[in-house]
Amino acid sequence: MSKGTNHSLEGVLAVWKPAGWTSHDVVAKTRGIVGVRRIGHTGTLDPAVTGVLPLCIGRATRFVEYLQELPKTYEATLRFGLATDTEDLSGEVIEEQDASSLSSEAIIDAAQSFIGEIDQVPPMVSAVKVNGKRLYELARQGVTVERQARTVHIYDLKIIKVLTDIAQPELTFSVTCSKGTYIRTLCVDIGRKLGVPAVMAKLVRSESAGIREEQCVTLEQLRELMERNAIAEKLLPADELLSNVPRTTIEQPEATYALQGKAVATTRLLPVPNRSGMWRVYRSDGLFIGLYDVDESLEMIRPLKVFHPQED
Repeated sequence: MSKGTNHSLEGVLAVWKPAGWTSHDVVAKTRGIVGVRRIGHTGTLDPAVTGVLPLCIGRATRFVEYLQELPKTYEATLRFGLATDTEDLSGEVIEEQDASSLSSEAIIDAAQSFIGEIDQVPPMVSAVKVNGKRLYELARQGVTVERQARTVHIYDLKIIKVLTDIAQPELTFSVTCSKGTYIRTLCVDIGRKLGVPAVMAKLVRSESAGIREEQCVTLEQLRELMERNAIAEKLLPADELLSNVPRTTIEQPEATYALQGKAVATTRLLPVPNRSGMWRVYRSDGLFIGLYDVDESLEMIRPLKVFHPQED
């Protein structure tokens, strides 16, 4: 594929991140495969974690910040009776305890009690900054600092499997959560509620920005698609992934003004916005113009991100 053609690629590519790779590694490899520099991911995955990693390509990178805000779903396995300094199996064991007395009912009740709004203290291995330094950098130096709790939301938590009557019982569950939720910390907190140490034994991201595993390609499949000049078939329109944002259409000549990033009266929209906040705005022929903010008076819309049409 020629360099000029590569520059025309835009949209969201769903990649299945392999274990042992950082999210940045996947971005760098994808840049090399497709020949496009302008690529950004919509949410970091730890190296040991596999799963859905949406990559925004070309002009779709303008919407990374909005796609990052969408809920994510993970499948996790929690092991009771064990604690490490990283809250997963990669760290040093700091506590071990026989937890064979835990019942399935108690485990399920404890896990599902976390559904809703909860406060989490970020783990020391996270990328959260304290006094200008990332926590994982401090952790590597053997430094532990006090962290402020953050409010996150657990939208759903489904039980997949419970293994009991052993020294270290296990719980496998699916959880849908807000941005900034640490599943390893959720595992530790579930154990704490039951009065035993706990650790995250396994984690897979099964959905992100509404994209599921079956929509993903591996890096090897991506190479094959490039060889067949078929990568465009796998690109998802960024605006369609923002289906949670209401949609409206604008008529000419105001559509031209909107494409120029100008504010426009809401009376030129169909339907006329009935609430303030962010809206997806389209031209009458279906062209996505961008994300606009409707003011409190519901009289004007102003640009947040304009998605200019591709130049010929």
